Amino acid sequence: MIFDEFAIKSQIRAVTDFPKPGVTFRDVTPLFQSPRILRMVIDSLVQRYVESDCSHIGAMDARGFLIGSILAYQLNRPLVLFRKSGKLPADVLAETYSTEYGEAKLEVHADSLCEGDSLLLIDDLIATGGTLVAAATLARRMRASVYEAAAIIDLPELGGSRKLQDMGIPTFTLTAFALDEA
Repeated sequence: MIFDEFAIKSQIRAVTDFPKPGVTFRDVTPLFQSPRILRMVIDSLVQRYVESDCSHIGAMDARGFLIGSILAYQLNRPLVLFRKSGKLPADVLAETYSTEYGEAKLEVHADSLCEGDSLLLIDDLIATGGTLVAAATLARRMRASVYEAAAIIDLPELGGSRKLQDMGIPTFTLTAFALDEA
């Protein structure tokens, strides 16, 4: 299947004033209602990482789980879940971070990664980078490395990709939106 950025962007819904006034939320759920577009997204990511040295896929709660689980299956790699606070049943490591809406806490099972593991982080979008930065920090606390942070969408004006790159973590996205883009 040929990659078509316009087709992907056309399936991303802009929701104004959500979750608070002045914010335009980029909703990827319509992508999952289009088998053709979902296949394009997944195939593009699989092609990028099929021969990579990453040993694990790290998926962010919650929309990152949808992409990450398919990608882990297709690449035959273990899936590591980074969850919102209080959702994991065993021993966890936690990291508090700032979001564009306030503060949050991300957790991961303490035995998910170990020294020598190389983690590909997956989420639906990169905005301020808080969730992915927290996940990278947790991975490094377990002495794993972060291969790359990937998402469907980048919102470059919010600086998340730059924060990750400043941490030495390459980023990859399939498309980007300017803050004022419809």
